[in-house]
Amino acid sequence: MPEVIMNGPEGRLEGRYNQNGEPNSPIALLLHPHPQHGGTMNNKVVYQLYQCFQRKGFSVLRFNFRGVGRSQGKFDRGEGELSDAAAALDWLQTWNPNAPQCWIAGFSFGAWIGMQLLMRRPEISGFISVSPPANIYDFSFLAPCPSSGLVVQGDQDTVVPQDAVAKLVAKLSHQRGIKITYQIIPGATHFYTEHLDQLSKTVDDYLTTAIPETAAKIRASR
Repeated sequence: MPEVIMNGPEGRLEGRYNQNGEPNSPIALLLHPHPQHGGTMNNKVVYQLYQCFQRKGFSVLRFNFRGVGRSQGKFDRGEGELSDAAAALDWLQTWNPNAPQCWIAGFSFGAWIGMQLLMRRPEISGFISVSPPANIYDFSFLAPCPSSGLVVQGDQDTVVPQDAVAKLVAKLSHQRGIKITYQIIPGATHFYTEHLDQLSKTVDDYLTTAIPETAAKIRASR
């Protein structure tokens, strides 16, 4: 997992990148939790997601938002962090210009940023959103949600209540042409401290089915 330094809107962005050995591999960008509450690219949930995509043959990038670790700048209430994510995706695509699929995955605050990026970048073909903070941030911009994806939630989450996420999923599921898979992990708290293995299996199982389905959908659209 070599360290990479990218040019971001406010200066340097620090990341970790794994290039898959196969040519024209799919790509995935991972987004971490809230910078002001200890969120970094080394968060355990983010790292589990990183490994899931790596096992599935993706070239994968995770990075620190502005003001975190060695990334320059300061917290910008989500607006700047969205710009950081867009810059990181640009970097990832520059290194992988022929990637057949492009995925975004985020945890908590990172899920909110990821879903915003999804709306702005039509090349994103799938998403994974872990504990999206639907009780804290407005997700009404998903109108309509442009891609199918997975939403994961712990039923013992006291930071993001399960009912808030369920309402978001119900809203997205009414949209034609996409499929939102909603998986609840029993006993899991917001940080999945004792349930990282279950989280990994949930994501692995989803990707096993979703990757070929997404590939078929992309081929059909051409």
